[in-house]
Amino acid sequence: MTSKERIKNILARKNTDRIGLFEEFWTDTQAAWNGHFDNDGTIILPNHALDMEKGWAFNFIANVDFAPVQVGETDDTVILLDGNGATLRQHKHHVTTPEHVSFRCDNQDVWLDEYKSMLKLTENRIDWGGYDVKVRRSRAHDSFLMCSSWNVFQNIVNLCGHENLLMAMALTPKWVHDMVATYSELAINLHEELFAKCGLPDGIYLMDDLGYKHRMFMSADMFREFIKPAYVRICSFAKSLNLPVLFHSCGYVEPIVSDLIDAGIDCLTAMEVKAGMDVVRLFHSYGDRLSFMGGIDTRVLSSNDQPAIEAELQSKIPVLKTGGYILSSDHSIPGDVTYETYCFFAERGLELGRR
Repeated sequence: MTSKERIKNILARKNTDRIGLFEEFWTDTQAAWNGHFDNDGTIILPNHALDMEKGWAFNFIANVDFAPVQVGETDDTVILLDGNGATLRQHKHHVTTPEHVSFRCDNQDVWLDEYKSMLKLTENRIDWGGYDVKVRRSRAHDSFLMCSSWNVFQNIVNLCGHENLLMAMALTPKWVHDMVATYSELAINLHEELFAKCGLPDGIYLMDDLGYKHRMFMSADMFREFIKPAYVRICSFAKSLNLPVLFHSCGYVEPIVSDLIDAGIDCLTAMEVKAGMDVVRLFHSYGDRLSFMGGIDTRVLSSNDQPAIEAELQSKIPVLKTGGYILSSDHSIPGDVTYETYCFFAERGLELGRR
């Protein structure tokens, strides 16, 4: 069975020879594992290859031509102003989520006067060359190609920040509806343009970080009112092309899993253990309607303790392999995981995941 055939069956919850394998690695990890990644950043494993390729293509920055400007610096951090008018503090020595400092687009008037008109389809919003590398690689290895991008919530957060967005849901809902509609339209237009010139991928991979530890950033009702309609629209577009949709969110999103299924999501990824997500519990509740990727605690992998990793795998894989499941961590692999540990994890997980 080829990787592409395997993943297609997993996403449709049909029979396969084994569970799938996919992973992402922080840039710190790639630097620490020097020599174990090829030129385009794909992990080199002794006995297996990843079953999936993730092709990033789209730039949703409002002013796509704006080069970030440094506006502050400390020994450990740098503060940058980007094309969204967002001022963000980033670490110099390792990759983390940027700290929010300030946002130019903090109200509806600024949105209408300055930003909405920028969010149109242009050729330079698509990384044609970078995406083509992934297309060629997936064809050469017969792997499953995902067209990957941030989804509407994260794009709006990048423009105006969590606090401004969440307050606007309560105080200026028309503004939020307008932003969601604008980013949804841009997303579909970008996908259409890319697919018209590069052909269809095997699936669409959407990313929105909707939660944190044991909580979502908004209530489930707020999600249904403001964000879910965009998911329905984008998933309907994907399904019109017979493309499955994978959805990634860090943090806790259990209250909206049924809504994700209703919107058209085929696979939920990440399922961050430390945030309160339990992939086995979710599998028992939704495994007949939803496939899963991830849910393996990166904190256990970071211990580099093979018996502990074995126990983590044994507690989950024998259950998950009975449905649609792709082996992956619950977050990108951090630099304190050794290459040898990851190889053990992948090899042992696939052994347990054979059918």
